[in-house]
Amino acid sequence: KAVVSTQSTGVISSEGGPQFVGIKFCPECNNMLYPKEDKENKRLQYQCQNCEHTERALNNCIYVNKITHEIDELQTIVGDVISDPTLPRTQDHPCPRCSQCLAVFFQAQSSAVDQGMRLYYVCCNQQCNHKWTE
Repeated sequence: KAVVSTQSTGVISSEGGPQFVGIKFCPECNNMLYPKEDKENKRLQYQCQNCEHTERALNNCIYVNKITHEIDELQTIVGDVISDPTLPRTQDHPCPRCSQCLAVFFQAQSSAVDQGMRLYYVCCNQQCNHKWTE
């Protein structure tokens, strides 16, 4: 005979969407509980594959796949930096788009986890305003 219990899981985040569901464990034998459909009652439940323990799921979400959109960090640079008098300028790195020799440059933390600080360049040609890194 199966024992049915209910435990709160708190799978709804403050934004209203599902969050990490987590792994459930059997309170009797400490093995992992697996999701299983209760076809008779049309409900989701978790069941231990070792013993007969079964508990009703309080939420129908068993897996969350969060997709993150990575923003191109060059797009976040404002083109007006070329008029900032406090930023250094260089003629040693010509623009790869228009070949203008004058560019503003600055150092900033890269958004990539595996990279540190990077040098960013902005072409001083107002018609070009190209942004690049090296």
